[in-house]
Amino acid sequence: MSYKIACLPGDGIGPEVATSVKRILDAIGHQFEQQFEVSHHLIGGAAIDEFGVALPDETLSACKQADATFLAAIGGPKWDHSEIRPEQGLLKLRAELEVYANIRPLTMYPQLASASPLKSEILEGTDFIIVRELTGGIYFGAKSRHSDYATDECKYSVEEVERIARVAFELATERNNHLTSVDKANVLETSKLWREVVSRIGEQEFPQVALHHQLVDSCAMKLIQSPSEFDVILTENMFGDILSDEASVLAGSMGLLASSSVGSRYGLFEPIHGSAPDIAGQGIANPYASILSIAMMLRWLKLPKEAESIELAVSGAIDSGILTKDLNSSSDVTTQQAIEAVVSRINAS
Repeated sequence: MSYKIACLPGDGIGPEVATSVKRILDAIGHQFEQQFEVSHHLIGGAAIDEFGVALPDETLSACKQADATFLAAIGGPKWDHSEIRPEQGLLKLRAELEVYANIRPLTMYPQLASASPLKSEILEGTDFIIVRELTGGIYFGAKSRHSDYATDECKYSVEEVERIARVAFELATERNNHLTSVDKANVLETSKLWREVVSRIGEQEFPQVALHHQLVDSCAMKLIQSPSEFDVILTENMFGDILSDEASVLAGSMGLLASSSVGSRYGLFEPIHGSAPDIAGQGIANPYASILSIAMMLRWLKLPKEAESIELAVSGAIDSGILTKDLNSSSDVTTQQAIEAVVSRINAS
């Protein structure tokens, strides 16, 4: 089989970690007799500098024609006061591709327990997935700015809640049949609707899944106190953004965590870390989250053996102590050395 992959390096450390895409896919293609055609396109600040827009038409067209899209990172202080922000490109891309379900697994590596700010006994047994609704809510609502006040509309339809709930329930049936739906139903009307719809979908379509509702502030506390209690966490856009970043520190570094954003047709895959402008250009960024995002991409493309090969290679590299500075402050392992360590293990598998 032949697959077209659109690669969007973006800004900051994005171009550095994005070099993993072709290297990893070439290795996978050789080992499993697959073909991957990787094309590169601008987004975010890089696109603003070149074309004056955060998402050029050419980039959007390439993503729609590809079998899957990889996005590294966008943004940076250079564009903080720009009328056009890099983040606008990402939001538009998500909306255009209709990738409404953001899936973020928390992967714990026992050998990196010391890198987490939590005690190992609290982390023991932690293994959960956050399912975040990605194309609705306050980020996409109507906005206004006046001299003495501003507004941001948060709006959800029944259909939007139904479709993201089904994604989360399906994942729960593949795991431990436990789903925690997070909202703020004691205050917000959108959350009251959210809770009603999720409850109905659970009762009518997934009675085998134990559903628990939790307020977002309580969930934020529980993620630190007892993270092993969670299996699948379902929540709306803004809450999911905040909670998934909070959860990322449990693993020891945001540089370890991958994500996928999928809809009925398109798939967008990206590490959850930002553009990290403070280390951009130094060649020390952690590429493992990007590489694991490639694994999620392959699994979505119905290539599970290939995806598992990547995951085992990353785990093997970590086991061998090939850690970038975010995981070991005294390390001098470069981004490219970490990538090559994974490639060599794929080639030897």
